[in-house]
Amino acid sequence: MQDPTLPPVGEGQWFVSTPESVGIAAAPLQALEAAIQAETFKRITSVLLARHGQLVYETYHNGFERASLMNTRSATKTVTSLLIGIAIDQGFLSGVEAPILPFFSDRQPIQYPDPRKAKITVEDFLTMSSLLECDDWNSFSRGHEERMYLVEDWVQFTLDLPIKGFPSWATKPTESPYGRSFSYCTAGVATLGSVLERATKRPVPEFAEEYLFAPLGIQQVEWQMSPLGVAMTGGGLRLQSRDLLKLGRLALDGGMWQGKRIVSESWIQISTRPHVRVDDETEYGYLWWLRSFPAGEKAFASTLMQGNGGNKVAIFPELDLVAVITSTNYNTSGMHEQTDQMLSSYLLAAAV
Repeated sequence: MQDPTLPPVGEGQWFVSTPESVGIAAAPLQALEAAIQAETFKRITSVLLARHGQLVYETYHNGFERASLMNTRSATKTVTSLLIGIAIDQGFLSGVEAPILPFFSDRQPIQYPDPRKAKITVEDFLTMSSLLECDDWNSFSRGHEERMYLVEDWVQFTLDLPIKGFPSWATKPTESPYGRSFSYCTAGVATLGSVLERATKRPVPEFAEEYLFAPLGIQQVEWQMSPLGVAMTGGGLRLQSRDLLKLGRLALDGGMWQGKRIVSESWIQISTRPHVRVDDETEYGYLWWLRSFPAGEKAFASTLMQGNGGNKVAIFPELDLVAVITSTNYNTSGMHEQTDQMLSSYLLAAAV
């Protein structure tokens, strides 16, 4: 449990209080901590909970501590969504309808030329619904991220992918809710990093520092870099758990952090609404996951940053609640189900 004797930290940081002060029951939190200690839940590194803008629960496990930088893998993608929104807000990028290819005239000619490639937009990569044959959930896919990591130029890898086909058993975009077909594609999000660099005329870490991290009081940041030295905007960004919690609160407050406007409210609204259907229980915004979690007799809608290992930053607007769960339980069966259970059976149970 968070030590209630710890004072609030400096400007731009979290105000610390007790669970009871914001209507959160202590017993489910104590039971969760015991379950982590007993390794009922594997390789958990931190659990944080904030309500009404106050940090009320914070634990670290398995050798990790408050100062540790957490690799939440693809939760990075949501940071990329925020940066794209800021670039549009600041006038560096015309909008989500901007086509991708004009940013990369130096990568021409590309393999598998097709007029449909010229129509691929920033929004297509934000929604994991471009027509490129790119699917990290299919080991046979030509655009699988593990194949991308084998080459030097990740942008060229992406642009050179063929247009995917839709056999009779696959749902075509025109037959899908929202008119898009979901296909989880890290390569497209990695390419958005280079779009950001070319639109803003500065490296992604520099742009992120000025417009996102510094205004949030985030001081410790570690980007993973591509072989050509571009920040990997599709995964691997390392942040402290308290700072991950800030990103969740930023979205919950419509782009504000402690009275300061950082991202436009319109961007938060459009990026956290459904744009493509993932499955019967899950929809997807602009690199945000959208689904509900049961607790008691109700289900609560959430907006999620999510990454390999079951890493999650979960926002519950109805409860004015943000939770962070970090884990090193990478590439294992049931990793997301594990942290889903932690959210439903313990963290939400404590708040309802």
